[in-house]
Amino acid sequence: MADTIEKNVTRGGQFLVKETKCEDIFTPEDFSEEQLMMRDSVKEFVDKELWAHKDRFEKKDYAYTESSMRKAGELGLLGVAVPEEYGGLGMGFVSTMLVCDYISGATGSFSTAFGAHTGIGTMPITLYGSEEQKKKYVPKLASGEWFGAYCLTEPGAGSDANSGKTKAVLSEDGTHYKITGQKMWISNAGFCSVFIVFARIGDDKNITGFIVENDPSNGISMNEEEHKLGIRASSTRQVFFNDTKVPVENMLSERGNGFKIAMNALNVGRIKLAAACLDAQRRVTTNAVKYANERIQFNTAISSFGAIRSKLAEMATNAYAGESASYRAAKDIEDRIAAREAEGTSHQEAELKGVEEYAIECSILKVAVSEDVQACADEGIQIFGGMGFSEDTPMESAWRDARIARIYEGTNEINRMLSVGMLIKKAMKGHVDLLGPAMKVSEELMGIPSFDTPDFSELFAEEKGIITNLKKVFLMVAGSAVQKYGPDLDAHQQLLMAASDILIEIYMAESTILRTEKLAKNQGEAKVQEQIAMAKLYLYKAVDIVNSKGKEGIISFAEGDEQRMMLMGLKRFTKYTNNPNVVALREVITSKLVAENEYCF
Repeated sequence: MADTIEKNVTRGGQFLVKETKCEDIFTPEDFSEEQLMMRDSVKEFVDKELWAHKDRFEKKDYAYTESSMRKAGELGLLGVAVPEEYGGLGMGFVSTMLVCDYISGATGSFSTAFGAHTGIGTMPITLYGSEEQKKKYVPKLASGEWFGAYCLTEPGAGSDANSGKTKAVLSEDGTHYKITGQKMWISNAGFCSVFIVFARIGDDKNITGFIVENDPSNGISMNEEEHKLGIRASSTRQVFFNDTKVPVENMLSERGNGFKIAMNALNVGRIKLAAACLDAQRRVTTNAVKYANERIQFNTAISSFGAIRSKLAEMATNAYAGESASYRAAKDIEDRIAAREAEGTSHQEAELKGVEEYAIECSILKVAVSEDVQACADEGIQIFGGMGFSEDTPMESAWRDARIARIYEGTNEINRMLSVGMLIKKAMKGHVDLLGPAMKVSEELMGIPSFDTPDFSELFAEEKGIITNLKKVFLMVAGSAVQKYGPDLDAHQQLLMAASDILIEIYMAESTILRTEKLAKNQGEAKVQEQIAMAKLYLYKAVDIVNSKGKEGIISFAEGDEQRMMLMGLKRFTKYTNNPNVVALREVITSKLVAENEYCF
């Protein structure tokens, strides 16, 4: 049965060495009727309950965040990913991404509360809990009767999550553990009913997870709300445990399994965070377009000025790319889960392994989309000019809220290094063949390049050739770096970061091109000229990044003839036969945005 999975479902990281056909990826245009109805009901909830009361979130109205969460619970939106037998809707991974996407765009405060509750607050119990634990806690969390929070980070343990000092000591009669320690940056702490707490038992190498009910009389206390740059109405507090009694039956999974629980929760959290940054980009872009159409300077709407049009095109393009890559990965995960379940694996195990398989893509998406949403909000402020800096417009809050996305669920620096590190580990385990393709690239560098003029008559023929070449750049740089440094590669963080940027751009650009190719085949090229322009524009920018980061990486570890040969290879692999007219591409995109007066893709 395992062989069937391998043949039918692409493994995580294989995009780098395996050609993907556009028919084999899922795109937002493939949403089912049920998914579209769910999207529309979420948008209605967001516009009515969140967007219309945006000022309350900016004024730190924590009670309104809590009441909005209860309303979301009443609508079933907190239980989308929860199996039906525990009071949820039991929807597939793509549908859970869709809800996370559209519920998160109005305000980062609610987005954080929602993400913390449905993800790291509820999911560890549904995926690792015993049957008794799931029956006791999950229905209340799915309905919004109870809210969840996740206590991992400590003053001395941030990115190094397994270094926490919080202790769990078994009582003499063996009935309960006493937990003592301090946790910080705990989202939803101010109104949660149950914590997922990570503590160390004795001198264990790894931490252990516990389900802890929030009872102040049981040695649980909190600091006041943290005052933050953004996500102002998301409850964030320090939580202190002082001999807090936790029944032994409330240990989550097994002793010492906490680090694994934390890491797998973060994998899901990363791809969901990418989804949570998508609608924010759509809303910012729409607001920027509307303002640019209304704002008159020199007797002309500023949407007719090239400097503004360039910004709008880039904002829309990045949003489109983020959608393309996020839903591609989501469906890959959903398919992997389904394949595992077809083998007879439990839903819990299938979901865990399905997401873990695509941990590389989860890290890629987390980095790319969180940085794009920040850039989008920044340009949104710029288009609004002085008004963008004012609290009277939605741009400055969008910018402040976006800033946290590059920090939580593992900083972008950690995720960059993880993506390459995980890929190399997969190669060593034989899950992804990097060695064979890397050797072929080495042979190609030694050979004479072809001077034949390729046939570019088909849509994206040249672009797909360039994507193939960008993959060669990664294999060339990463392959040579692994050969040179071996297991010490981890110590060369700047090199890993450069390689990661190449990997990120390959996945994002390829996803965008494949989505658009599929769209053009289904609707005809004439109807999707703007999407074609966005796919070409994104790739053009990606090639620039790959060129720059490739050069940086090569020069950092190669010398003499090896360096010269690799730099020549880099030049060959990042070369266009027909350079795209980037200004013309932006014009195609912006003309559509301005005419529709919104993000319309």
